[in-house]
Amino acid sequence: MNKDFMYGIGAVKYKNKKVGYIAKNSFDMGGTKPESAEIDAEQVPGAPVLVIPQSNGKIGPKFDMIQLNFESLQQLLGGSLHKKGEKVTGWTAPRKIIVMEGPWELELVSGQSVLIPNATLLSDLGGKLTLTETAKIEVELKVAAPVADKVPPYGVFESTELPTEWSADNGWLLPEETEAAAGS
Repeated sequence: MNKDFMYGIGAVKYKNKKVGYIAKNSFDMGGTKPESAEIDAEQVPGAPVLVIPQSNGKIGPKFDMIQLNFESLQQLLGGSLHKKGEKVTGWTAPRKIIVMEGPWELELVSGQSVLIPNATLLSDLGGKLTLTETAKIEVELKVAAPVADKVPPYGVFESTELPTEWSADNGWLLPEETEAAAGS
């Protein structure tokens, strides 16, 4: 296994619980490119005289989850499970708008994990109901800054060496950004 490359979705976890199968070729890291303002001068044609950084690039993962059972519908869409005794027999969608936030781990086949401490889940039940396709939950993650100061919005670590901060007891955080790292 070559650690110089990142590839393949092994598992997607929300609050440390695996979500179901991801549709082939549906996972996209998404996001936006860094933004800057370019200042031009009349005396210097062809190139800006100053470039002012506005924002860093961001990730915004999107994927289709195709393993739909009642529990996965609730996990990614909210709503209520319905049971007869201990057996889950159904699911109903929430009536009111819900906000589902929390930590996400994208465990890669290549041996790394992308850790996102705070992302808002946007999802809907979609897809086609045919004999050649399945229904799916279309998922988009909006990555936000963690609540804790100095904690970065995401990070990449070896899957076997996740930081100690990445646990329910520690609030699903990443190591704090150091002063030296912030300025580089």
